[in-house]
Amino acid sequence: MQPTCDLYDEHLDALEVLALPWRDFGGRTSFHGPAQTIRCFNDNTTVRSQLEAPGEGRVLVVDGAESITHALLGDRLGELAVANGWSGLVIAGAVRDTDALAALDLGVKALSAVPRKSRKEDSGVVGQTIVVGGGRVSPGDLVVVDADGVVVLPPDLR
Repeated sequence: MQPTCDLYDEHLDALEVLALPWRDFGGRTSFHGPAQTIRCFNDNTTVRSQLEAPGEGRVLVVDGAESITHALLGDRLGELAVANGWSGLVIAGAVRDTDALAALDLGVKALSAVPRKSRKEDSGVVGQTIVVGGGRVSPGDLVVVDADGVVVLPPDLR
């Protein structure tokens, strides 16, 4: 897969740039795949339910409202993602268990780390178009992640 900067130079504003201060937490810093989307706030029950399903190389993009008060991913869900074939996660929110996440063959971009686990309210929404860092992401869009950031290509640009 081309680097994000090259993709941007080729497609300019036809693709989406998720412009947030991302940090790498997984064992892979570059990853890509079709998007699956979630919108949730301080509650990772929907994240878990998605990671329990076959990932088939997809990237789970989580609009966590940029909250860094509760972790939406930790070591157990990271291990579940690897076991079920997810390429990675892009989380506009926080994670925990960072040493364990770094040891996994999984891409994880998030905003921060925090020790506090998430709430369990089952309040998330799956499979809708979301906006993260000013960029729109719809299920099935191609998400490309590397050290320079996160870009999203709609199906017609692949």
